[in-house]
Amino acid sequence: MARLADYFVLVAFGPHPRGSGEGQGQILQRFPEKDWEDNPFPQGIELFCQPSGWQLCPERSPPTFFVAVLTDINSERHYCACLTFWEPAEPTQEAASAEDAADGEEELEDGGRMRLSPSAPAPASQLFAPKTLVLVSRLDHTENSLGLIYTVHVEGLDVSLESVIGNLLTCTIPLAGGSQRTISLGAGDRQVIQTPLTDSLPVSCCSVALLFRQLGITNVLCLFCAALTEHKILFLSRSYQRLADACRGLLALLFPLRYSFTYVPILPAQLLEVLSTPTPFVIGVHAAFQAETQELLDVIIADLDGGTVTVPECVHIPPLPEPLQSQTHSVLSTVLDPELELADLAFPPPTVPASSLKMQDKELRAVFLRLFAQLLQGYRWCLHIVRIHPEPVIRFHKAAFLGQRGLVEDDFLMKVLEGMAFAGFVSERGVPYRATDLFDELVAHEVARMRADESHPQRVLRHVKELAEQLYKNENPYPAVAMHKVQRPAEASHLRRAPRPFPRLDEGTVQWIVDQAMAKMQGAPPAVRAERRSTVPSGPPMTAILERSSGLHANSARRLEVVRNCISYVFEGKMLEAKKLLPAVLRALKGRAARRCLTQELHLHVQQNRAVLDHQQFDFVVRMMNCCLQDCTSADEHGIAAALLPLVTAFCRKLSPGVTQFAYSCVQEHVVWSTPQFWEAMFYGDVQTHVRALYLEPPEDRPPTQVGEALAQEEPPSALDVASEQRRLWPTLSRAKQQELVQKEESTVFSQAIHYASRMSYLLLPLDASKSRLLRERAGLGDPESASNSLVTNSMAGSVAESYDTESGFEDAETSDVAGAVVRFINRFVDKVCTESGVTSDHLKGLHVMVPDIVQMHIETLEAVHRESRRLPPIQKQPKLLRPRLLPGEECVLDGLRVYLLPDGREEGAGGSAGGPALLPAEGAVFLTTYRVIFTGMPTDPLVGEQVVVRAFPVAALTKEKRISVQTHVDQFLQDGLQLRACTFQLLRMAFDEEVGSEGAELFRKQLHRLRYPPDIKGTFAFASGATHTPGRPGRAAKDKGPSLRTLSRNLMKNAKRTIGRQHITRKKYSPPSWEHRGQPPAEDQEDEIAVSEEAEPSTLTPSAGLKPADRLTLSSLVERACCRDYQRLGLGTLGSSLSRAKSEPFRVSPVNRMYAICRSYPGLLIVPQSVQDNALQRVSRCYRQNRFPVVCWRSGRSKAVLLRSGGLHGKGVVGLFKAQNAPSPGQSQADSSSLEQEKYLQAVVSAMPRYADASGRNTLSGFSSAHLGSHGKWGSIRVSGRSGGPGVGVDVGSRLAGRDVLGPPQPNGAPPDSGFLRPQRAALYIIGDKAQLKGVRPDPLQQWELVPIEVFEARQVKASFKKLLKACVPGCPAAEPGPASYLRSLEDSEWLTQIHKLLQVSVLVVELLDSGSSVLVSLEDGWDITTQVVSLVQLLSDPFYRTLEGFRLLVEKEWLSFGHRFSHRGAHMLAGQSSGVVPIFLQFLDCVHQVHLQFPMEFEFSQFYLKFLSYHHASRRFRTFLLDSDYERIELGLLYEEKGERRGQQACRSVWEHVDRLSKKTPVFYNYMYAPEDAEVLRPYSNVSNLKVWDFYTEETLAEGPPYDWELARGPPEPPEEERPDSSAPQSRRRVVWPCYDSRPRAQPDAISRLLEELQRLETELGRPPERWKDTWDRVKAAQRLEGRPDGRGTPGSLLASTVPHHRRSLGVYLQEGPAGSTLSLSLDSDQSGGSSASSSRQAARRSTSALYSQFQTAESENRSYEGTLYKKGAFMKPWKARWFVLDKTKHQLRYYDHRVDTECKGVIDLAEVEAVAPGAPTMGAPKTVGEKAFFDVKTTRRVYNFCAQDAASAQQWVDRIQGCLSDA
Repeated sequence: MARLADYFVLVAFGPHPRGSGEGQGQILQRFPEKDWEDNPFPQGIELFCQPSGWQLCPERSPPTFFVAVLTDINSERHYCACLTFWEPAEPTQEAASAEDAADGEEELEDGGRMRLSPSAPAPASQLFAPKTLVLVSRLDHTENSLGLIYTVHVEGLDVSLESVIGNLLTCTIPLAGGSQRTISLGAGDRQVIQTPLTDSLPVSCCSVALLFRQLGITNVLCLFCAALTEHKILFLSRSYQRLADACRGLLALLFPLRYSFTYVPILPAQLLEVLSTPTPFVIGVHAAFQAETQELLDVIIADLDGGTVTVPECVHIPPLPEPLQSQTHSVLSTVLDPELELADLAFPPPTVPASSLKMQDKELRAVFLRLFAQLLQGYRWCLHIVRIHPEPVIRFHKAAFLGQRGLVEDDFLMKVLEGMAFAGFVSERGVPYRATDLFDELVAHEVARMRADESHPQRVLRHVKELAEQLYKNENPYPAVAMHKVQRPAEASHLRRAPRPFPRLDEGTVQWIVDQAMAKMQGAPPAVRAERRSTVPSGPPMTAILERSSGLHANSARRLEVVRNCISYVFEGKMLEAKKLLPAVLRALKGRAARRCLTQELHLHVQQNRAVLDHQQFDFVVRMMNCCLQDCTSADEHGIAAALLPLVTAFCRKLSPGVTQFAYSCVQEHVVWSTPQFWEAMFYGDVQTHVRALYLEPPEDRPPTQVGEALAQEEPPSALDVASEQRRLWPTLSRAKQQELVQKEESTVFSQAIHYASRMSYLLLPLDASKSRLLRERAGLGDPESASNSLVTNSMAGSVAESYDTESGFEDAETSDVAGAVVRFINRFVDKVCTESGVTSDHLKGLHVMVPDIVQMHIETLEAVHRESRRLPPIQKQPKLLRPRLLPGEECVLDGLRVYLLPDGREEGAGGSAGGPALLPAEGAVFLTTYRVIFTGMPTDPLVGEQVVVRAFPVAALTKEKRISVQTHVDQFLQDGLQLRACTFQLLRMAFDEEVGSEGAELFRKQLHRLRYPPDIKGTFAFASGATHTPGRPGRAAKDKGPSLRTLSRNLMKNAKRTIGRQHITRKKYSPPSWEHRGQPPAEDQEDEIAVSEEAEPSTLTPSAGLKPADRLTLSSLVERACCRDYQRLGLGTLGSSLSRAKSEPFRVSPVNRMYAICRSYPGLLIVPQSVQDNALQRVSRCYRQNRFPVVCWRSGRSKAVLLRSGGLHGKGVVGLFKAQNAPSPGQSQADSSSLEQEKYLQAVVSAMPRYADASGRNTLSGFSSAHLGSHGKWGSIRVSGRSGGPGVGVDVGSRLAGRDVLGPPQPNGAPPDSGFLRPQRAALYIIGDKAQLKGVRPDPLQQWELVPIEVFEARQVKASFKKLLKACVPGCPAAEPGPASYLRSLEDSEWLTQIHKLLQVSVLVVELLDSGSSVLVSLEDGWDITTQVVSLVQLLSDPFYRTLEGFRLLVEKEWLSFGHRFSHRGAHMLAGQSSGVVPIFLQFLDCVHQVHLQFPMEFEFSQFYLKFLSYHHASRRFRTFLLDSDYERIELGLLYEEKGERRGQQACRSVWEHVDRLSKKTPVFYNYMYAPEDAEVLRPYSNVSNLKVWDFYTEETLAEGPPYDWELARGPPEPPEEERPDSSAPQSRRRVVWPCYDSRPRAQPDAISRLLEELQRLETELGRPPERWKDTWDRVKAAQRLEGRPDGRGTPGSLLASTVPHHRRSLGVYLQEGPAGSTLSLSLDSDQSGGSSASSSRQAARRSTSALYSQFQTAESENRSYEGTLYKKGAFMKPWKARWFVLDKTKHQLRYYDHRVDTECKGVIDLAEVEAVAPGAPTMGAPKTVGEKAFFDVKTTRRVYNFCAQDAASAQQWVDRIQGCLSDA
């Protein structure tokens, strides 16, 4: 409650004490006479009663009334209501006035003060003196009361004036809250007093509307801005009430800000000198004194009567920021003139009545309220709550507010925020827990609405009216009441002669009334106003007032991406890439978003407040930080310096042990660090964070409910929320608890002050304390503007210090000076913030003591940093070592040795013809692992960028190592270099860095040599990496009888060694392990259990004696080998048929070599003619090199001709064979006997052929004479074939076969002539032999075989050719003459393609012979090199099965592995083979296959990559497949049966085939999509050199990730860029630069089908379905393609090929580019087409095997899937039908179901043992609609009934039958 009035005062005219003509006011009486304790009597009232001075009047004036406002020392306003009336002057008063009449006249002439009376007083006339009744109140409700007192006096009412005044002084009314109080002063009056609803909202009545009417919109806006920006404002008017109203109206517009400067609505004339005060003011002065205001130069004068506002030239009033200025102006005009909008309408609507003046007043105020809400929107987000208890201390972060609102440059808002009014606003409204009002609601909840309404004037107006209603309601909470009644004096009562002057009142009576009331008040309980306090809503986060693009530096997403990329390059160590991007980044950092992005990205790389960088990284980070800070203003509006502050103390680099340099030492030269306001804002922000954390941890003694509430909040509460909650709880806390909280907060502030003292010393103390320009400026010695122009661009702190010096222009100063300046700066800061934050004086003193120590310690630290930083070399050359990825089991032997990888003559790495940058030379490191030599590094050319260069090759592929000395482009001379060349066509030409030294280089060479040539095969990677399984195996239990395979093979070897070389054969019997024991470990201590019986008779070798069961089991393991599987496929007999001597079969499988006794390099089982006994084979074998006698390796399915292979003939054997006409006699030598055996053997081979078995007569070709041999002199030498020789009549068949140009018209491209070129009489068997062995030999014309001696190249020639090929493709040094000529010349010199040509030519001839029905024996060299190449190629060309993935595997296993190609010897795998060097026979064969593949791309199931993969890994020694020289050696090591016999756990694949299988399931990389073979197609490729292409395996290189053949190490295709940054809103590009010299183009851009399969897999993953196997998808698409190809959907599929490619082109080789391009895809899809005729057996076998290779991945129960398919199953009660994949398992007697076909996790099992019945079902609710009724069936178990639904009735019946079949089987 408050008193209605504090004092009643009666003031009258009195003479001036100094006798001047002016009178003065005298207080006649005042009530109460004693001052109130809470409100002392205001001084100077008499001046304000008559502001223009006390003067006598010649005539009686009507009473006047106005309210003057006095402000006391506590900024409390006192309203002085003054009612003045005139009474006849007393004689003393008149005399006093007459004395200075003359003076008055002079004054008038001088234009001085005007009297109220128009003429000078006449001495004779009556004068009137003014008398004023003054009511002093803190409330503005006193108008009626004074009028009532005057009425009582004038009208002479019968009421005691004392009692009226006593009642007036004792009347109390509620302060606020919208209460209504009816009072009576005892004069028959009734007054209704309404208090406003909210105290904080100003009461304006009509003052605002009047102000606008008087001055207009523009002028009022001008005054509004002037008042907010603290200018001096002076109102002039002839009316005191108008002055008071204008001032009140202006202040009402300023709400929610309070005007806190001089506020005098009515200024007395005696106090006019106040107008010269330097402080801002709002003052009203009577217009009579206008002349005195002319001299005021900086005062804005508003003439209310004239409607003008005069702004002096020297005053600049900043306008409101646009668009708020124009928006406000337009809304104001609409409010003041509602008809403005309708003025132009042709048919205006009926006018709406204008608002009343009071309502218009509120509408105008509402406009300004909206304006403030828009201006200050989000202000609560910039409040820093520094203390919560005992009272909240709140600071406003102006810079952040301006930055986030986008008004940094705005003069108006800047001044408003710096003004006193706003400071008061923050302290009053920043409090988090208080009563809220209209403005709080508006700024929190209506911002979005105001933003949305901006462009809709009607909606804005509606909002304004809504707000006006609330403002009106606040002032007038109740409607006007009729019973309000106050007496007024009669009209012109002042002209009546008053019966008496205003009487002197009785003080005693008044005082007694007051005392009585006081006594009552003391007895009554004190009325406490209950404030409804709550948490003040913060509202939405702030947004910019106007989204302005910053012109030139608008930050596009691309710029931010550049910044992010640069930073990621820096931290990944890709310095060259970062260097390229840096200029763009520095340009981008001019923009705010990029600077913010930089700070965010850098924060990600700081862990545990520390990030140690290398020198180059440090340099880049510092440069970017400096660039950021360069454009920061001293206020740091955008928080960039604030975000960098924690970072500059986090990023550091090690200069030397114990000396660390932090980034702050290099970013000091920015003006922001010397700005106290910046440090204060940072300090308050951090304090707020810590204070908030103090209360966020739930204390133990907090009630559990509150903890629960805290946890329930989704977002962590803001600091203001926390503070609000704490303020709410504060009164409820105990005194001790309150003290504890206050102490905790104070300690938090104190600790932060210490922390900031350290931080400030970091950024203020320069690295070299003697040189600091900036500090001197900070100490007030320099020009602060120039401080932000420096940019530190070098990481060298020494140069930073120098830059301070060079730019400073000051002489050196003592360190103490600098330290003193810093100490003073920090102390000033500490004083200010600690005083404001309420730190205790003890703590503050402690801080003052601490600061100098902190500064001194930091100076000492900096000395060491400065010293070390000057020692840093200028260039940090070492990039970070990039560690390579390793395979499982691969271990690093030598860690990275720094090297430079030099260009080696290949154009791609140096840019060259392929385009792209010069990636070499590159700087990096070489790593030596147990498997590879790896170089990883980056190009030294700074323009290239950060592409990681990787070059690697398997250690086993090393062919040559050469020391070199190199002078690189780098300054240092690198004394030591090494050139390593690998047979996988990689070359490392390295120069060792000086830090490696010659010892390091030598160690590298030794280790490399040791790994390259291990003494034993066990030392190779394939063995070493998987060797962990052997130790610690438990011994076998005693009851195991069967020996393990390893024991078996060991004993087999012992005995084989004994028997080899004896005249007669030793027989050995042994028992192999049973299958169930195969997987068990070998018994280490078990003796050989195999009994060896030696029998003297050679006849033991004949199988007629029968094999013992043990031997059969031994052989069963041999049957598992690839060759036996292939023999069965070809119908060449099985082991069983050979034992049962089925005479109908011409050939049999002979186990004669199962002990590897006859020929160690042959497989254990061989195909020989049925008629030849095993014991004869021993003798036959002696005629051939290495005992490799002729055996059958393939039979043509069509002509039944067979292909045989053997070693070359021993000279004597051949001579004996061809010279001896008769059978040898018993006395002949052993050699003759064996020759006879050989002849018999060959005869048996011929007899075994069905076509020649019963024929008689000469079957050889005629004209076979040595004369022709002599004349040509080359016997079909392939070396000169096609180059010489002319047509002849009797040319022998050898000539014809070998030199085709004599056969008639030659064919183009070296193709063979028509198949009819051979005469009808052909030999049954052609022996392709080496010409050197058959020199001078004359065959017998009666024999049925014919000899074709040819001249072939030897292994050493292959080796020499390969060396030259390596040098041609990987030169080792840049070519002298650039261009393709030198490369082609060296390629020709290598003769590699010539050798390929010869191999293909011989193979095609053999294919022709076999195709025409003659058998062929290839008997060249030792039978394991060229023979293997030719035999394999012939089979590949003749049999489509070998062109499938499985077939090719079988071919390699059979012809190369089983028939003993010497992989280890030819690859120089061991130390023993080091001298022989690498002879890549197998690589040459693969090159031939590649040439055929190129010509027949649709005939091969495997891709070119498959061939490259095998080429790489046959030399890599990663897998055990291509190790050792024969099956015999593999058995000796226990390898041959390891895959079958011993199941290992999860470990790396040891077999290359297993690896291929695994990869094929994941990716189609080995599969050829063009595969669409013709049945039984025999390929006849062109073989001329002009038709051959250099294999890209030799020339291509991927520097991005090294060779792509170790698939696990490949990075995979790049992710689509969208997924890289899902959080960034910027659009990303799908484009990617692919460099041919760097990237693997097929992987960067896979073929269309691979891409589609990948896309399918991605979509399946997105949809949540497990991806289907690629092979299933592919096969399904092919099947659909074939169906579409049929015209009616039935019948035999026609060949898509026939229409597009002519048949003869196909058989002679089709280049894809020559065929029609459009048919490619349709051809490639049709892989399963068979012609009209049924496929041959081999063809079907090929189909089966292919599908087996790519079979659908099966789950663990795959072997138990008896029947499977999709069924709909009805869920349990009230659940829907769902499609599931059901599997019927007869073995486990179960019906299992899965979510879908490839799901590995079983979702449920129905045990068939529980099934009682299976019956047809009926459809239930929710069943699939499209299915017939008969498709439903039920399975009833003992537990429940399962409802099923199949696709149709037929499949339902099938399921029922199957399930019942299972039940009956059980």
